[in-house]
Amino acid sequence: MDTFTLVHVALSLIGILSGLIVLCGLFTSNRMNGWTLLFLVTTVATSATGFGFPFHGFTPAIGVGILSLIVLTLAIAARYVFQLAGSWRWIYVIGSVVALYFNVFVLVVQAFLKIPALHALAPKGSEPPFAIAQGIVLVLFILAGILSVKRFHPVAV
Repeated sequence: MDTFTLVHVALSLIGILSGLIVLCGLFTSNRMNGWTLLFLVTTVATSATGFGFPFHGFTPAIGVGILSLIVLTLAIAARYVFQLAGSWRWIYVIGSVVALYFNVFVLVVQAFLKIPALHALAPKGSEPPFAIAQGIVLVLFILAGILSVKRFHPVAV
């Protein structure tokens, strides 16, 4: 694995782990300021470095990267510019959950590509085990998003 790929993967894993901690904070109405900053910075960096890989034409990975950066821009603005005021609270929550979902979605794709046992179950990435795994991830993130919007009502600073 070359250095660029290693940095990209490390950023992605840090983004996912810190994002899961931030998600717990959303459930408990805790701003998790340091973890949130780490999550947002590493997730933006993950999406941005994704464009540094060679590609030929538009791919689903490029689409996810573009969508992720759009969602992250809204989440960052909601959190740091608009201070979670009014509708910006739920925009931040949904943006953060969706950005984390995109990272986990890509993690599942990469797991099925790189882990031999998973790859054997879905060599084309369109077989039922892959679809089931992605479906479970999607349902869990939809539930997490709903729960987060309901529960995240931090005290104004």
